[in-house]
Amino acid sequence: MLTTGDATALRVELRTPTAADRPEFVFLMRASRAFHRPWATAPTDDERFAAYVADSLRPDFEACLICRVEDGAITGFINLSQIARGRLQSAYVGYAVGKPFAGQGYMREGLELVLRRAFTELRLHRLEANIQPGNAASIALARGAGFQREGFSPRYLKIGGRWRDHERWAILAEEWRSSRSVQARTPAGRR
Repeated sequence: MLTTGDATALRVELRTPTAADRPEFVFLMRASRAFHRPWATAPTDDERFAAYVADSLRPDFEACLICRVEDGAITGFINLSQIARGRLQSAYVGYAVGKPFAGQGYMREGLELVLRRAFTELRLHRLEANIQPGNAASIALARGAGFQREGFSPRYLKIGGRWRDHERWAILAEEWRSSRSVQARTPAGRR
């Protein structure tokens, strides 16, 4: 189980996927396939899920299932990929929520936990999320977490068999720490 950090009562926790998660995860992602199109692709069969679990064991990849605390239900996932060490200390962020759980704040809470893990435990300096311009929900999630738009990349990633334009959104460890200290100083009613 991955840590959840401070004592804030969150509704989700992060954990690394295992083979035992296959039925629930594959069912959720299959049921969400049309919802994700054309924004993302996720493992929707046994073979792709097995590859996802294998990827989670690599040192340059962190796979995080977002699970509801109350019942352990998988609500979505967030991945840190191409984790670079040395002078860069950077990674890419990718995520998707299952359709039944969309719009309920689970991804926001999950992303907060991933950012905390990335910037404290993994000691990364920069995270980048590449988001298609029309994906308003994903852009709102990134912006709400403190990511800043850095640029535009035409035909950047191949998703669903097509090369798609993406906006580059990023957050630095210093920006994340600064936003957390501002939140800590702001009275709850004024946030």
